[in-house]
Amino acid sequence: MIQVIAVLMFAKFVYIASFTNYFAFYLMESFGLSVQRSHIYLFVFLASVALGTFIGGPVRGRIGREEVILTSSLGVAPFAIALPYARLMGKAVLAVVIGLVMSSAFAALVVYAQEVVPGRVGMVSGLMFGIGGIGASGLGNLADVHGIVWVYHFTSYLPLLGLATAFLPKTNMH
Repeated sequence: MIQVIAVLMFAKFVYIASFTNYFAFYLMESFGLSVQRSHIYLFVFLASVALGTFIGGPVRGRIGREEVILTSSLGVAPFAIALPYARLMGKAVLAVVIGLVMSSAFAALVVYAQEVVPGRVGMVSGLMFGIGGIGASGLGNLADVHGIVWVYHFTSYLPLLGLATAFLPKTNMH
């Protein structure tokens, strides 16, 4: 079960890392935006991630942990896949939706993983959050080889790994 959670976290954190580390560069290259203007778009995305993380807990309490994880993991896929093809304003709207939806299950996934491996809270948390840093480094290497636009097309398919939620066992915890 920890492997399934790790796959879901990999998809989430690496996709989020592609935004936090490379979205401004992507916008500058694709649309010729200034550094300042591209960072406004990045700020809007990061604010939506913060808001999604904040509202994820109450939503989990109403609809259940597995449902939040499923919606957060797989429900964002159509928006992520559409992002590379959208115009600038569309990218802004999609970035907000992606940030809100994708981040809503962060806490639920971390707690789920900590329940699967009891007594190893530090190890689980480090594993979950370390994935993003490793992913960002890998994306940097890919961007150097293939270009930043290619990376955004590639990472847009990461949310499809949310299909792994089908392998999460149902629990009594909500």
